[in-house]
Formats: sequence, C-alpha cells, structure tokens
Amino acid sequence: MTEGNPPPLTPAGYQVLLALAGGRAHGYAVMRFIDEVTAGAVQLGPGTLYRTIARLVADGLVEEVAGGEGDEPHDARRRNYRLTALGVAAATRETELLARLVDVAAGAGLLHRRDTA
Repeated sequence: MTEGNPPPLTPAGYQVLLALAGGRAHGYAVMRFIDEVTAGAVQLGPGTLYRTIARLVADGLVEEVAGGEGDEPHDARRRNYRLTALGVAAATRETELLARLVDVAAGAGLLHRRDTA
C-alpha cells in the first residue's frame, strides 16, 4: 500500500480504526469501545476482531506496540495497537465519506435525530 492511498475499509475495519483514534489500545478495549459507541448494536467477536486487526496490520494501517497502560496489570498475552499515519489517512477518508452520506440521508428525510433536551 502506498502512503497516500489507503485501502478501502470494511465496517469492522473502520470501527477498529475509530477505536484506536483516541490512542493505543488492546483488543478487549477495542471491543468494549465498539460495543459502547454503538449501544450494543455492533458486537465484534474475538475472531472477527483479531482477523480485522491482522488485516489492518498487513495493510499498514495499524501497528502493534509494546507495553500497556500504566494502571493496567501486565499480561504478556495482551497486545496493544495504534494507528499508523496511513491508518489516520484511511480513517479520515472514511469519516469524510460517511459524513457526506449522512448529509444526503438527512436531506432525504432518513435521519431522525434524538432530542438531547
């Protein structure tokens, strides 16, 4: 993959990149983030999650990093991941595309916003 041309993303791939946009995280934290942000509508199982992460690593969008968070107990099996520059570019491109689609959906009357009052 070239630096300026990130590969297309699957919905699961985008969700993982979105989870990592806030900083490095391990797989379980990524699963929790997706579950929370989608209010349980999307739940990536371990198989889907780790296949997705493996693909993102192979595509150069995510990289494994050493060490965990300072307040977490050490677990040698826990792997931490973070976005690469190409991952940021792919997530940004996908976010801009989704924003355009949401604008079109809103214009077509398909978006029902919840009241925040």
